[in-house]
Amino acid sequence: MKHTRDSEPDRVGLSLKEAISASISRGKLVPGATNDVNSTSMVPTFANPFWKEMVVLSNRSILNLRRMPELFGIRLAAVLVTGFILATVFWQLDNSPKGVQERLGFFAFAMSTTYYTCADALPVFLQERYIFMRETAYNAYRRLSYVISNALVTLPGLILLSFAFSMTTFWAVGLDGGLSGFLFYFLIMFASFWSGSSFVTFLSGVVPHVMLGYTIVVAVLAYFLLFSGFFINRDRIPGYWIWFHYLSLVKYPYEAVLQNEFENPAKCFVRGIQIFDNSPLGAVPPAMKERLLQSLSNTLGMRITSSTCMTTGLDILKQEGITDLSKWNCLLITVAWGFLFRILFYFSLLLGSKNKRS
Repeated sequence: MKHTRDSEPDRVGLSLKEAISASISRGKLVPGATNDVNSTSMVPTFANPFWKEMVVLSNRSILNLRRMPELFGIRLAAVLVTGFILATVFWQLDNSPKGVQERLGFFAFAMSTTYYTCADALPVFLQERYIFMRETAYNAYRRLSYVISNALVTLPGLILLSFAFSMTTFWAVGLDGGLSGFLFYFLIMFASFWSGSSFVTFLSGVVPHVMLGYTIVVAVLAYFLLFSGFFINRDRIPGYWIWFHYLSLVKYPYEAVLQNEFENPAKCFVRGIQIFDNSPLGAVPPAMKERLLQSLSNTLGMRITSSTCMTTGLDILKQEGITDLSKWNCLLITVAWGFLFRILFYFSLLLGSKNKRS
């Protein structure tokens, strides 16, 4: 039987690539389409099963990444350079009161860096928006397939970025915990990159322009850092702003790495005369500090020497107001934020690109 140019292709055996190509070139509904509005055809709504859409969309995303390897290369370079700078600035921190403050500064900057470096994910969907809306308008594939494949393709890159940053900074800074501490540090870095990438991806489905998206990302991440607990402890945040503290994406990984660092009750950070270091008495001669310590010891009725531990890691956690969640709960919440933003991304696509058939 001779086929004309306008004859319909085999809808049941139609590949996803053919469906996409046809939907763009013809501007018509390919899978399940019919000119008879009263037709009761049993042709499925979508041309291919869910798993096949996932495979094809994932391959297409990987192909796009291979065409522009410099994009990921720049991101990896930014992470490595940032890690190198932090490692050299905070090189081998000691267990003194100043070392504690420097650790807090390092963790706050490191956690915020993981989120800011995710901003490059913003233009990805904005550049694909027109193609996506054209394809999904005619059911070339499911929106859910696009969301999941997009998330899966980003995971290997996030793992590499997390490992590169962790390797660059953990031992160079002199963080505690050994191999197990490093593994948790890597996991929380990966969770941070995951939640940050998901957050930016969600914004890309909501905002219409790249510059507007960048402005929102920078502003919101700054607010997240402000309410993370580094600049002001949770107990000191006004009640009318405390809700933002719990919405902060930076709060949970920041608290997790602090617990990973200071959870050892046997590790001491302030001994004897070091209690004067962060006070006006820090500038007096050591001999005077010894006499002051002896006077304090007599007043309290307890023996305090230059080797007596005054502050442990657990005391530091209490001072920072980190008492309500364990480090593993913080890790799980950070991962959950990533899944939540992927779900919100799906709904933004669902509402923003409804099927336009008539």
